Amino acid sequence: MRIAIAGIIHETNTYVRDQTQLDDFQVLRGEQLLRLSGTKTQTGSAIDTCTRRGSTPVPLFWAFAQPSGIIAASVYSALKSELLERLAAAMPVDGVFLDLHGAGTADGTPDLEADLVGEVRRLVGPNTPVTAAFDLHGNVTQRMADGLDGVFACHEYPHTDLHERAAEAVTLLHDMLAEDFRPTVLVETVPILMPTTTTFHGIGAALRDRMRAAERAGTDVIAASLFHGFPYADVPQVGCHIVITARAEPDRCRALAKQLGRALWAERDALRAHSLSAEEAVQAALAAQARPVVINETSDNCGGGAPGDGTHLLRAMLEQGLDNACFGFIVDAEVAAQAHAAGVGSTLTVSLGGKTDDLHGAPLTLSVYVKALHDGRCVMQAMTQGSRINYGSMARLQVRQPGPDQQLNAPMDIVVASRRSQTFDTEPFLAVGIDVRSKDYIALKSSNHFRAGFEHLAGTIVTADPPGLMTHHIEVFERRAQTGPLWPIDPDVTYD
Repeated sequence: MRIAIAGIIHETNTYVRDQTQLDDFQVLRGEQLLRLSGTKTQTGSAIDTCTRRGSTPVPLFWAFAQPSGIIAASVYSALKSELLERLAAAMPVDGVFLDLHGAGTADGTPDLEADLVGEVRRLVGPNTPVTAAFDLHGNVTQRMADGLDGVFACHEYPHTDLHERAAEAVTLLHDMLAEDFRPTVLVETVPILMPTTTTFHGIGAALRDRMRAAERAGTDVIAASLFHGFPYADVPQVGCHIVITARAEPDRCRALAKQLGRALWAERDALRAHSLSAEEAVQAALAAQARPVVINETSDNCGGGAPGDGTHLLRAMLEQGLDNACFGFIVDAEVAAQAHAAGVGSTLTVSLGGKTDDLHGAPLTLSVYVKALHDGRCVMQAMTQGSRINYGSMARLQVRQPGPDQQLNAPMDIVVASRRSQTFDTEPFLAVGIDVRSKDYIALKSSNHFRAGFEHLAGTIVTADPPGLMTHHIEVFERRAQTGPLWPIDPDVTYD
């Protein structure tokens, strides 16, 4: 049995100014995809599941870019064409696994996944099983689902179960081929714009558990996926989505999806975000009794398309003179290059951050001591464990600032990196010699993925939400493409 494996993965923030270009993508071709074997990634797990089930994985094409602006039309056309050409050359295949995101948008193609799935389906024909695994932040449509035999969104945020859902998607391919059946895949859209909501506790955990309970309730339900949606996209399909994959008639799937949708709707008030400015977050951190305090700057999260060079939180921390603190990290390739050129032990004046736009804060002019340097090549330790990540040239800079009593505190450690990424785990700190367990205050840029690597270390977590492209204040974003009212922007909207 031969299972084709391919994917194009992008979370598109349509409010980002610049379009995403070809050189923003990491591309693996053919046997290069086998490098992901053994990692807790979707494609790595798909490859390993094929091997365990005795089938032959046929690695074709995989392209991934950090969340960013709309993909240029020519770029998406080139990526899609190569994927389809490689699939055509590999045929006949017995099944296809697709590694997707769910919130992809290209110029002229607002529903990237529906377009790509449709082209794959046209190529392999109606009788070849095709399944896909997704990030739960997808804005998905029935049009996309109609081309698939199984939809598997991760249940967790942070996405610590991506590999598990991919394994389920590949297992379904094997089951379909062995038992000769075709599932129903049905999408139910709920008109909610959900802010970034962790599943580690609270309402997010309750919603996750409800999906898992639906999967366990009967043998006919193969997968119940709750897509939180991606509210930072101005596309017609924005919202929350429940997708049922089942060995059942459409009416049964529709009834279950609506039941889950009504339960989500009834609890929508619990999804309201309570935002703190940078200054309020620093005061909350100072008041916290349990240390260390992790302050996450959600509004400048590269994992949703923000630049990562915002200065609002760092400025507030410096002005308060936080003692025994570190910040990891600010994305600023120019400053990282300055530090590498100067060398460890040097003192220099830098203009740090604030280089992308005015929204995320002005540059900080600082006199810094270069404590350590690193090439930025790390291995993921929490999410997608075992996969490699490259933060680009990194520098550990130290700044001394007076506290409220005008006494000089211990120097604040600021980690600077060259490539856009959020902070997933402690590796960027360890790379430059910082043991976060020894710190009272740890600041970073991430909405929730950081929890996989930091929640067990943190005494307290405080979320800062100053101005930024990932703010919880989703009402500030203009919406031209939406097809109907959405809660909470339109408080009078109803859902049947």
